Amino acid sequence: MTEHTAQPKNLAHLDAPWLNEPSLRAVFAALSAAGCEGRIVGGAVRNTLAGQRVSDIDIATPCTPDAVARLARAAGLACHATGISHGTVTIVSEGAPYQVTTLRRDVETDGRHAVVAFTTDWAEDANRRDLTINALYCDRDGTIFDPVGGLDDLTHRRVRFIGDAATRIREDYLRILRFFRFSAEYAEGPFNAEGVSACAEQKDGLARLSAERVWTELRKLLVAPRAADAARVMEEHGIFAQLLGIATDPNALQRLAHIERTRGVPADPVTRLSALTRPDSASAANLAQRLRLSRAEAEVLQNTSKKDPGFNPSSPESAARAAVYRLGKDTFAAGQRLAWAHSDADVESEPWQQRAQLGTSWTPPVLPYSGANIIALGVPPGPAVSMALKAFEDWWIAADFPADRKLLESKLAALAAEAKAARHDPLG
Repeated sequence: MTEHTAQPKNLAHLDAPWLNEPSLRAVFAALSAAGCEGRIVGGAVRNTLAGQRVSDIDIATPCTPDAVARLARAAGLACHATGISHGTVTIVSEGAPYQVTTLRRDVETDGRHAVVAFTTDWAEDANRRDLTINALYCDRDGTIFDPVGGLDDLTHRRVRFIGDAATRIREDYLRILRFFRFSAEYAEGPFNAEGVSACAEQKDGLARLSAERVWTELRKLLVAPRAADAARVMEEHGIFAQLLGIATDPNALQRLAHIERTRGVPADPVTRLSALTRPDSASAANLAQRLRLSRAEAEVLQNTSKKDPGFNPSSPESAARAAVYRLGKDTFAAGQRLAWAHSDADVESEPWQQRAQLGTSWTPPVLPYSGANIIALGVPPGPAVSMALKAFEDWWIAADFPADRKLLESKLAALAAEAKAARHDPLG
């Protein structure tokens, strides 16, 4: 391949501080020692041009993984085979990992995985990618290579597939979610019509994807700036019905996002999933299983699906304090925002704002007694102790956490006496 073949349609220059990081320069120096060209590709280039944060820096090269590994080690850099079947090795330079992948072309695709062959043609590598804005490259000096028109699309805030949209999707059905995720992140105005149409036509292919891949992509989509816009289009075309098997409410998702912005709360993908799907306890469990949520994520989804009366400012503050005590501050805050989003109340509603504030300003007290106190009152160790303590805690919460010591001692003694009496009652 001549350099002319690899010339981009548009040339620009990237001026980014991370290009001068010593760790990255060391990787480029290692590759160039034997004339091995490397170009940064994908997210780092795209996000820098869009004024967004860069977290990972991936490098493409026409050199084989074996050659890359040999050059890295010759330069004193650690190198690990992290995706060797797809041509990827990870070079660790000054503690920073850089994935270096050999240029590829697809040999065979099945909608989930691809069999690839290595190539030295930059255009072939670009054309196997999904979206034009993800096929931007730059060299170590910041010169941008744009083989498929990604610069113009990024400038005009367009998100579109490379080449024929349906063909790109059939290669990997996860690209349906990636199209909507990147549209929600980068696009302005209506989403690309060809892309939407192709995603709708190919949505049955989502059933072939693993739950882990789906959730990894969906959790990024849910926290994107235009998540609600993407959700509306996906709901309209039956994509969420195929993906989640549950009704969705994009308006509630939009309201939650507005409440989060108003209150300065970071977006949480599980809470937003709960806003979108409005699950009850059973459907929350099914959804957690369907998406293979982690135990912690499933617990958040289950807890926020509870319709606690304390979330709503129409209930007394004592109900809110009880909810904070039982659920914890974080879960109460998330559940309260969800109840707010699902209500008809305005996002500027003073009562709802005050109820939200109570969840952060009030610190739940510690239960003043333990099982040892009940045993000291003559209740033998065993189930009766736990029952008495639970009865005391329920009374204490319902009474709005009284602190009067005489009242507390009197109530505990009465419950202990009841426990002892029940223990000796042959009918108990």
